[in-house]
Amino acid sequence: MRRLIIVFLFMLSPYLITAQWVKTNGPYGGTVNCLITNGANIFAGIQRGGVFLSTNNGSSWSAVNNGLTNLYINSLAVSGTNLYAGTNNGVFLSSNNGTSWSSIGLMNKMITSIIVSGTNLFVGTFYSDYAVFSSTNNGTSWTPLGLTSENVSSLAVSGTNLFAGTSGGVFLSTNNGTSWTQTNGVQINSLVVLGTNLFAATWSGGGVLLSTNNGTSWTSVNNGLIYKQEINTLIRSGTKLFAGTDKGTFLSINNGTSWTSLGLTNQNVWSLSILGTNIFAGYGEGISLSTNNGTNWSAINNGLTSQEVWTLTFSGTNIFAGTGVGGVFLSTNNGSNWTSVNEGLTNRWVPALFFLGKNIFAGTGGGVFLSTNNGVSWISVNNGLTNDVARTFIVSGTNLFAGTDGGVFLSTNNGASWTATGLVGINALAVSGTNLFAGATGGQIFLSTNNGTSWTTVVDMSNNVLCLAVSGTNLYAGTGDYPVGSGGVFLSTNNGSNWTGVNNGLTNRGVNTLVVFGSNLLAGTYGGVFLSK
Repeated sequence: MRRLIIVFLFMLSPYLITAQWVKTNGPYGGTVNCLITNGANIFAGIQRGGVFLSTNNGSSWSAVNNGLTNLYINSLAVSGTNLYAGTNNGVFLSSNNGTSWSSIGLMNKMITSIIVSGTNLFVGTFYSDYAVFSSTNNGTSWTPLGLTSENVSSLAVSGTNLFAGTSGGVFLSTNNGTSWTQTNGVQINSLVVLGTNLFAATWSGGGVLLSTNNGTSWTSVNNGLIYKQEINTLIRSGTKLFAGTDKGTFLSINNGTSWTSLGLTNQNVWSLSILGTNIFAGYGEGISLSTNNGTNWSAINNGLTSQEVWTLTFSGTNIFAGTGVGGVFLSTNNGSNWTSVNEGLTNRWVPALFFLGKNIFAGTGGGVFLSTNNGVSWISVNNGLTNDVARTFIVSGTNLFAGTDGGVFLSTNNGASWTATGLVGINALAVSGTNLFAGATGGQIFLSTNNGTSWTTVVDMSNNVLCLAVSGTNLYAGTGDYPVGSGGVFLSTNNGSNWTGVNNGLTNRGVNTLVVFGSNLLAGTYGGVFLSK
């Protein structure tokens, strides 16, 4: 996924560039892919943030990632004192509640699901030669099973039956995965067993399916669910069945015959977990808790510092952060605390923020928005833009430029209207004197000396150029990080012809934005905000 940008003109001293980085206190939240409980411990698997632990019912969270070399967590499973994490690069094991982790194999495989059945550990994968692997020795060795050419989203066990929910439907194995039989052809997100019933959550608006005969036949059980609803996850607690959907959380107490909304109707709920009478829901903006069966929900993100920060800007003592799914956040105390400022912002993916006078422009997945009151409210300003995704802004004289997936656009009237100037897939813009630089998704940095009328390529970085910044004759670029370790912050002193990495202490090299705030250098990364003093 492509990441973003914003540009500022500041003087950066060599001390700032070579100094160490320290993570700020927020903004809180993050995309929660999975939740699991083990005793009084609650574990959250975060997209690009690793594993977080709460020991106080979600009141506070702390990262538990020591030894976890891949922080993209897709699945978690518990077996006794063992905690397993499925990542984008293999399976990891912790036997001390996440204090430390060790790799237990299947490196270079995307692990999407983990399930324990007796002495067997099964994992499902995406984009692999074999879809399911098993281990009988806690991951010391792995055996590929007979299912191939499928992307597995979920695994479930019922007696001696092993089920795999895949992009091609539900598959059944009665011999521990040696052979498989397809039972339906619907794309599956999640599977759960409740007694003799097997429930399947579907991807493309098919709702929930029920089989009472091990997948031989299926019926829809969607009474009370919203039409065309996408079901992301299913979990059980006793005889209760919970569904996390793109329109909130739902409960069935009668085997799916009917469903009741539990709230969070404005959230796309990816993960659910139950601890006693408490319901935990994970979604794009973090985690919420209900202590009264879904009647009320409260955000419980204190310490969950894995909000994807895509852009940073400031005005006076105010720092604004644009995030991947949480919209815009404001800090008035150098990042010690953050609050959301999203009224009127109909798209919460904010890859770009820019101040022009007292106006704040937000580039979003739904075009450009403008705030004239310090983020208190926002209005859409998209006249002339031909692509919804606005990724970066820069000003040169009286000209305001916007970089979008559709190219670079120019406004001479404070965003009231826009005119295309060329290029495509632009993530970053910067101005140095009469030079206008544009960083592209393909890794190229382009130069225009005539306000965007024409462009020339100055370098190919071979990595997505996500942000640009200028200080005197220095040009800085923040890039993506694929393959891992290849990205970070880079410096050029000759208008982009040559580059040097400046990444001492920057442990997350996916850099979405760079900005100077007083004597501080801030970097917004895939895993939060980093600070250099």
